[in-house]
Amino acid sequence: MRKLVLSTIVAALALTISLAYAADEKKATIGAAAPAFSLQDTSGKTVNLSDFSGKIVVLEWVNPDCPFVQRHYNLKTMTSLADKNKDKGVVWLGVATGNTANADKLNKFIAGSSISYPILLDPEGTVGHAYGAKTTPHMFIIDKEGKLAYAGGIDDQPTDDAKTPVKEGTVNYVDKALTELQNGQPVSTPETASYGCTVKYKK
Repeated sequence: MRKLVLSTIVAALALTISLAYAADEKKATIGAAAPAFSLQDTSGKTVNLSDFSGKIVVLEWVNPDCPFVQRHYNLKTMTSLADKNKDKGVVWLGVATGNTANADKLNKFIAGSSISYPILLDPEGTVGHAYGAKTTPHMFIIDKEGKLAYAGGIDDQPTDDAKTPVKEGTVNYVDKALTELQNGQPVSTPETASYGCTVKYKK
């Protein structure tokens, strides 16, 4: 009887470890296929990653209450970069995960910040976990082949002070990566540390 119980425990433990490894394998990895998703935007329209096959896609994790996000929208970092690239085959998508996935609040943010791209709702955090999104903002770039080409911060100036302008010499990693991809070059800095507020996953 003890042997049966012990073998059952061992089998269950092995299954748990196997599932954990499987979950890790599904997470977004630079150079690998970006995790597919299907989410609704704040207007109720369903948006699939596959809708943008053959295009470069930028994913931006966003939270209107986060001072880091507020600073970048005051500076128009995201909106200007999205507008700069919208006619170059680049799709920009915001993603609001967990407790921040409130359509009414996000629509006010969209209107107040003159955002031209949709913000997708990820209330259960499925997509956030798949990509390993940790902060707002956290940026991901998917290349034309559907592979993850960049993951990390928007730039190398991690501050939430709204009055702090962009310093001379600041590297905008997303802008740099988009330029390289559009020129047919590999992304020279494919991964950086993201900064900002923590993503508000539901517990």
